[in-house]
Amino acid sequence: MQTSWKTRAGAFALFLAAAALLPTGADAITAEVAKKCNLLLQKQFPPRQAGNPAAGSTKGSSQDEREFFKKCVDNGGNMDNAPTTAPDKGTK
Repeated sequence: MQTSWKTRAGAFALFLAAAALLPTGADAITAEVAKKCNLLLQKQFPPRQAGNPAAGSTKGSSQDEREFFKKCVDNGGNMDNAPTTAPDKGTK
């Protein structure tokens, strides 16, 4: 009876170790790409008040900013085809 418990405990520990070693598939961005995208983001969406990021942006919403940053990171910091203005969601 006790050997069965030890065998199960050992198998469970082996399973946990194998699960911990599996790759997650998420790649971390480099600091250079993040800094470059942050600078591009600041140029694309200037703040309403200089030095006050809590004041919001003069163009677009926070969702637009997040999408721009994600697209920039996905492109590796290359946003040559970035739109000059934020898209209007109310007009077509």
